[in-house]
Amino acid sequence: MVDVTTRFFEDLDRRGFEPLLVKTSGTLRFDLHEGAQTTHWLLEIDRGNLRVRQEDGEADTVVGTEPRLFADLVGGEENAVAALLRGDMTVMGDLRLVLQVERVFPGPPNSRGPHHTFQRRAA
Repeated sequence: MVDVTTRFFEDLDRRGFEPLLVKTSGTLRFDLHEGAQTTHWLLEIDRGNLRVRQEDGEADTVVGTEPRLFADLVGGEENAVAALLRGDMTVMGDLRLVLQVERVFPGPPNSRGPHHTFQRRAA
């Protein structure tokens, strides 16, 4: 079974282009720390064009957190800015990239907004 984090990154890579990031360029590495083990995800953004690799490469911005918290972020159960303010997530490099990428994280399950598709109501 594929976990929510892997599914999130694979989905970004399959999209290839994200309109919400059309004004964004840079690289982010997400370092997910669990004990002595760290899983790395490298996200390259070039004016909305996306490429994801699971590797420890050079990046403009490095985000560090626990896998559980990151799963909550990409599952819409947690907010990245709140996690940063609490100190549950660290950022080294360009914080603006994190704030831009946070736009593609889903919002809370019952929220409405640009992160969710709208359903047409029956007439």
